[in-house]
Amino acid sequence: GVNRLSIGVQTFDDERLRALGRVHDGAQARAAAEEAARSFDTFNLDLMYALPGQTLAHLDADLDLAFALGAPHLSLYHLTLEPNTVFATRPPANLPDEDAAYDMLDRVTERTGGDGFERYEVSAYARTGHRCRHNVNYWQFGDYLGLGAGAHGKLSFAHRVTRQVRWREPGMYMDRALGGQGVSNEGDVARAELPFEFMLNALRLREGFALSLFTERCGLPVSAIEKGLAEAEKRGLVARTGLPGAEWIQPTVRGFDFLNDLQELFL
Repeated sequence: GVNRLSIGVQTFDDERLRALGRVHDGAQARAAAEEAARSFDTFNLDLMYALPGQTLAHLDADLDLAFALGAPHLSLYHLTLEPNTVFATRPPANLPDEDAAYDMLDRVTERTGGDGFERYEVSAYARTGHRCRHNVNYWQFGDYLGLGAGAHGKLSFAHRVTRQVRWREPGMYMDRALGGQGVSNEGDVARAELPFEFMLNALRLREGFALSLFTERCGLPVSAIEKGLAEAEKRGLVARTGLPGAEWIQPTVRGFDFLNDLQELFL
């Protein structure tokens, strides 16, 4: 059965929620988190920072409440203005500048660490025993089934990796699924794109990954990413340890702080 819940709080601040166009308010988010704490052994709260008009004091208030609610796992994301969205064409006013956003990330790192959370992935913080296992599977480029309306899945076969999306509208999904046509979109990841797809995910893990995992998950030789690894080492963005055949790749502190720059080396 279901043994873990993730709640998209974003923030407990009503003014910030309105600026994001969210339909819930802070009281509803708090009530949902309280119910999760009563009903589940582990649960996650999604929070965002660098929100319109947000200050360090606002961020502290969100973290104070998340800690008080007893959430054993937090996912903390920088607000991103994604292409082809309303925010991309009409950005909200009063967004914190880059320096303020970095100050907020520093505050998140300081306060989560001080409250007993481990930052095991670039945006994920967990108390002991509460890492999100299915997310770790994603970051290790593992497979997963998409079950239900709008669900995404990834399946690996001997010579290809396939991504699937189910029909998003529940009624349509049920009708199509009953006829064996529940998948609305399906396509193979091009072999030339596999190195970047793998590194885009695996480099998010603070502990890094076994180099052999690349061949295991992509079916490609390590030479396909060797040029990027060599450049990343040269720039001090990753550390490579272990003997040949049992090497381990781990982002350095610098690599973790400049993750986008590190990932782009594998494009």
